[in-house]
Amino acid sequence: MDHPSLARNPVSLAGSALTTVSALAFVVYYATHALGWWVSPYAGLLGFVAIPAFFLAGLLLIPLGMWREGRRRSRGETAWHWPAIDLGSATTRRTVAAVLLLTGVNLGIVTLASVGAAHYMETTEFCGQTCHVPMKPEYTAHKAGPHAQVACVSCHVSPGAAGTIRAKRNGTRQLYLVLRGSFERPIPTPAKGLPVAADTCARCHQPGYPMPDVTRVSREYADDEANTETATTLLVSPNRNHWHARGDITVEYVASDEKRETIPYVRVTAAGGEVTEYFAEGTTSRPAGELRQMDCTDCHSRPAHMMSASAEQAVDGVLASGAVSRDLPFVRRELVAALTAPYPDENAATAAIASRLTNFYQSQGGANPALLTAAIGTGQRLFRANVFPEMKVTWGTYRNQLGHTGDVPGCLRCHDDEHKAKDGRLVRQDCDLCHKEQE
Repeated sequence: MDHPSLARNPVSLAGSALTTVSALAFVVYYATHALGWWVSPYAGLLGFVAIPAFFLAGLLLIPLGMWREGRRRSRGETAWHWPAIDLGSATTRRTVAAVLLLTGVNLGIVTLASVGAAHYMETTEFCGQTCHVPMKPEYTAHKAGPHAQVACVSCHVSPGAAGTIRAKRNGTRQLYLVLRGSFERPIPTPAKGLPVAADTCARCHQPGYPMPDVTRVSREYADDEANTETATTLLVSPNRNHWHARGDITVEYVASDEKRETIPYVRVTAAGGEVTEYFAEGTTSRPAGELRQMDCTDCHSRPAHMMSASAEQAVDGVLASGAVSRDLPFVRRELVAALTAPYPDENAATAAIASRLTNFYQSQGGANPALLTAAIGTGQRLFRANVFPEMKVTWGTYRNQLGHTGDVPGCLRCHDDEHKAKDGRLVRQDCDLCHKEQE
């Protein structure tokens, strides 16, 4: 008597087909991945997560189908048989051909849609516009910065499947907060869980590469009628600045605040393995908290999302560039006052900045119309690039720790002549460590 295998049932056969297709797909993916054809950070999610998941699902379907088939037969039901398909019939042949053709078309559509969705999720527009309100400050700053052509995922998603899964899990949580309207305002920084600089910055910026000294001129302006300029010329040595990132030296620290602006403890491991601990005043032992290894983003804390630390700094910049003319009396003072006034939204700010400057110069007997128009337009642009009332983002909300301008501590978080080792050595606050003033 014929006793067909329990594996001969629709569920087990579907599992076998799914497992076989997944295995072939993984072989193709692995080979093309090894050849470097996949550059997307989401490729790992497809090849090392999605395909193996389908493979595992197929394996589970096989015993599930056998169990169901065994129960059927124990109830006295007949064994499952393949449906009879009479290919001698023209109608049957046309039906089979149509099913195969439509299946191929559907697979093509699903494949193209999946690839398109993966590529769209890599774009800056997806990251910046899908969550328009919470991401507007970051998206606006990114478009105007030196990394505008670098996609968000290049810096925010770690390589490999694990990094992609972590990023998508975090993105799902953020989407939930956006739908509920319960996201934080402003979005806190520094961002948690960013990839290490070796997986992001170092892809384009070669660490340890010698760089020439750079002469920089810093210009500041007074609030007097002539907008008096004060220029400071400094020689900056990138090689000295990047001592912290040398491959043979490890600098670690513990911060006592979320913004990493207060650092009571620093540990330096030299090339020969010698370890030196530096303690801020009032600190005698390593404090509790994350021991973080210093990398590029500890100084370049806003590399792709630059905003001005203050309205004064922003206005000095446009005066130095000539976008706003110093021939307008008191323009520095008036622009700063217009930019720092409270406004409920961007539209109100745009109108108020124009009104304030226009009324002021009318009260002074008038001004060159072209210069005034340029000043108004530049002031409005500065506001749109740095202040976002709906997100409670204003001047100085997001501060770049590169350098030590204004009230941003930057280098002085550690280089303050107060971090002392037990042998008396200090983390020095010495200008000549990084630059010198030029005559």
